[in-house]
Amino acid sequence: MNGLGDSLGNPSSANGWYALDRKPDGWRISVIRALYDWVFSLARHKNANWALAIISFVESSFFPIPPDVLLIPMVLAKRHKWIFLAALCTIASVLGGIFGYFIGAFLYEQVAEPILNFYGYMDRFDRFSEIFAQWGWWFVFIAGLTPFPYKVITISAGLAGLSLPVFIFASIVSRGIRFFVVSGLLYAFGEPIRIFIEKRLGLMFTIGVALLIGGFVAIKYVF
Repeated sequence: MNGLGDSLGNPSSANGWYALDRKPDGWRISVIRALYDWVFSLARHKNANWALAIISFVESSFFPIPPDVLLIPMVLAKRHKWIFLAALCTIASVLGGIFGYFIGAFLYEQVAEPILNFYGYMDRFDRFSEIFAQWGWWFVFIAGLTPFPYKVITISAGLAGLSLPVFIFASIVSRGIRFFVVSGLLYAFGEPIRIFIEKRLGLMFTIGVALLIGGFVAIKYVF
């Protein structure tokens, strides 16, 4: 397995697009690899568009494999459809994020807690609540761009009681940027850009967000 699959060997790597788990162990990596192979195979299915929408939806609330696994080969196969596929990913991902928000708000013990435990973030919920209170939509926006597991943020937003309109707005902006950048790069450069997207785009987004935040901090405290 190469490209996307290589990152599964070290899911917490900041250099990969797919930071799936803070403390991976053997059985979890095996499950994720199997799910990855299955999701990747859906790109050749006759109902690939539906598969892309469903994966985008569930990834925002509980599923470990990101829709990029489907999006990348689908755009490469039909580059003229890059806008449609990016929009499909964005809409489905935002709707899935709303579902994750309501899981956190109303199904804490039944669903939210097991999901957060699986990803190793349950012990950080108090800290997330503090961050949500201080940063609001910025936290959702940042998480939507970086390799941080987005479902952890959507569920935590519901648990913390973040304003739903604020959450939706931040999700639309961040997920739209992410998927349209991925699809746009594939449309413009095709196969040669694939490795960069799979291995380095998450890091580039993270650096960009850090510079953006640094700029705001500088404006606040320097000027």
